[in-house]
Amino acid sequence: MQKHFIFLFLLAMSTAGYSQIGGRATYQFLNLSNSPRQAALGGKTITNYDYDPLQGLFNPATINPEMDNQLSINYTNFLGDVNYGTAAYAYLWDRRTQVLHTGVTYVNYGQFDGFDENGEPTASFTGSEVAFSVGHARNIAWTDFHVGVNLKLISSTLDQYSSFGVALDIGLLYYYPEWDLNISGVARNVGTQITPFDTQFERLPLDVIFGISQTLENIPIRWHFTLDNLQQWEIAFSNTNREVTDLEGETTRENVNLFNNAFRHMILGMELFPEGGFNIRLGYNLRRGEELRVLEQRSFAGLSAGLSIKLNKIRLSYTYSQFNNAAASGQLGLNIDLND
Repeated sequence: MQKHFIFLFLLAMSTAGYSQIGGRATYQFLNLSNSPRQAALGGKTITNYDYDPLQGLFNPATINPEMDNQLSINYTNFLGDVNYGTAAYAYLWDRRTQVLHTGVTYVNYGQFDGFDENGEPTASFTGSEVAFSVGHARNIAWTDFHVGVNLKLISSTLDQYSSFGVALDIGLLYYYPEWDLNISGVARNVGTQITPFDTQFERLPLDVIFGISQTLENIPIRWHFTLDNLQQWEIAFSNTNREVTDLEGETTRENVNLFNNAFRHMILGMELFPEGGFNIRLGYNLRRGEELRVLEQRSFAGLSAGLSIKLNKIRLSYTYSQFNNAAASGQLGLNIDLND
């Protein structure tokens, strides 16, 4: 079984070069931040190996016995009229290491005004997407490595169009408790559409992520460093809105070089009092900050901050993420310990 997990992970990594980002794939909601904690740390943290079952939605290798009988429910007030939520639950079914993990992600895009090809109003319509997942992780015997897989069933509906798909998340985690060090890699959304919206099959939003995190010795701070979209190196682009035209009509394009691409793969995060009943979280997504910043204005694009507080068996979390001066997002989360 462990050999099969490793084979699946290597297979997913080998297909990474054929993936797409941005608007070139369907089911983009699968890569949204699924919890206030994750959003506060920059959006794609994959190295939290503790009680939080929502981390298992993003990286199945982090599924562990500490998640036993933990239920997490989250709501996000996203951009415009878009709202989405996530829920996850884990159960230790053999009282040793066999943890069954399940979760759901749901997005409601709100109501749209319909128009025909002549611009005449028609009936309004709605759009929504949902993904159900079941996951499991195992420790590789005699090592500090863990492997995990999520199986996801995906449904998407927009007006009279609908689609159904299936995908796998395949993760590998190195957990070294003596240094409180976690190193992980995950290939997400490895799958296909089973039923397309019309006649053309579309790619799924494959995302290959590497992350490392560690709690500092004698200091209650845990730092996180994440590299995302590793399946495609060139994700930076020249923004036409930043072109400069001189008096002679010569246009100078924005310079996009090796360092621009490298930085846009990076996400930084930090947790203060990570194991306490109260903690503070900060994150900076360099790609978001660069692509959404407004020239000659301080918009704090790419920054996110959050906090959580534990009250008996309930932990409340909130995160605020800044996109630019005109757009921000708030996430509210609830984690409930159902153990006696």
